[in-house]
Amino acid sequence: MTLRIGAGAGFAGDRIAPARDLAERGRLDFIAFECLAERTLAYGHLQRAADPDKGFHTALDKRLGAVLPACVQHGTTIVTNMGVANPRAAGRAAQALAQRLGLKIRIAVVTGDDVTTQVNGDTWLPEMGKTLREHGQRVVGANAYLGIDALLPALDEQPHLVITGRVADPSLFLAPLVHRLGWARDDWARLGAGTAVGHLLECSMQVTGGYFADPPHKVVPNIAQLGFPLAEVAADGSAVITKLDGTGGLVSELTVKEQLMYEVHDPAAYLTPDVAADFSTARIAQAGADRVAVRGVGGRERPRQLKAIVGFDGGFLAEGEISYAGPGAAARAQLAAEIVRERMAQVHGNTEPLRLDLIGLNALHGTAMNGLPAHAALCTDVRLRAALRTPSRAMAENLLEEVESLWLGGPAGGGGYRGHITPSVTTQPMYVGREAIALNIEVLTS
Repeated sequence: MTLRIGAGAGFAGDRIAPARDLAERGRLDFIAFECLAERTLAYGHLQRAADPDKGFHTALDKRLGAVLPACVQHGTTIVTNMGVANPRAAGRAAQALAQRLGLKIRIAVVTGDDVTTQVNGDTWLPEMGKTLREHGQRVVGANAYLGIDALLPALDEQPHLVITGRVADPSLFLAPLVHRLGWARDDWARLGAGTAVGHLLECSMQVTGGYFADPPHKVVPNIAQLGFPLAEVAADGSAVITKLDGTGGLVSELTVKEQLMYEVHDPAAYLTPDVAADFSTARIAQAGADRVAVRGVGGRERPRQLKAIVGFDGGFLAEGEISYAGPGAAARAQLAAEIVRERMAQVHGNTEPLRLDLIGLNALHGTAMNGLPAHAALCTDVRLRAALRTPSRAMAENLLEEVESLWLGGPAGGGGYRGHITPSVTTQPMYVGREAIALNIEVLTS
């Protein structure tokens, strides 16, 4: 028996048309939409606090509306974490969407990942080496990374659509494999193999050539029309990663190997709620045009605890920008940055870390203000970006005013000012026991 499973999204802002194409032409058993980053979840908590009917993926209607008719027609089950911080409201929204489309479907809503009530001042934040009380920021929500234990009961309900909140990304793909192929919950080798499949698909276009292209060394054909990937998975956990004919991009040994190592700290122990997957034994080989075989992945017993993520109110994020061009642009931009730094400290008394980047030099490395690089004299187009995260709206406004005042109060030739202030969140990991999860499955019909 071979199961066909596809990727419907790899992040909240992913493209929609490739998912529709997969739903219509992919002959899929399942399609999984991974749309939930850590900060996306924290912002979801803020949205739900402001309106109890919000807090789920804002593009849920658009994404599901693009694929639901084809999925219902072809018997493809959708699994998604677009519930974000409010899966129940997401379920109701999907129910209303199906009714508008004239579709009769079953929706399984999974809750239990929200562990906010279990967070207190003594909660330990391991990456910071301090307690939540010592950290001092206001908690907006906390969610555990659930695994297949949460999804399998939902799939037992024979739904057309499963909506969850925080579930580990590869688990969205692993649960359908375990459910349909009948794998045991402690068959660590197969669970590791299935986790590798999920990890390869979870970032959608990254395995079909996105985030891979680096001309002239790595050329991706028709990159503007990348297709989403799918996997053909056998009962022993071996799989072929591929894409639909006629779509852009490529599936090669290199694209698969790069994605397999993406965000992996230890290839021999990739920890998820379901298994400690061992990618170090993977055997990857081209099996045809845009077809790559993956086998040999192993696994060991799953971790005893679940990772959770705590979202904090990060106050306001202020960003102001202004450009300098022509000869000496880099030196003038650096002078402008020094003016902003001095005035924020001496005139406004700012004590929060101030980020000052010279975009066009080496801003991405965060070293723009450690002296100008050797090539700075050759640079004739530099943009100063000043950024500040602060609990004070007034201080955020001070930063924007200081950057804008560089029009007349800074170096020669400044122009193109832009500034904005947005609400900000921060996140930190923690760990909870599996016994802390109060899992619930609610079935809705349209």
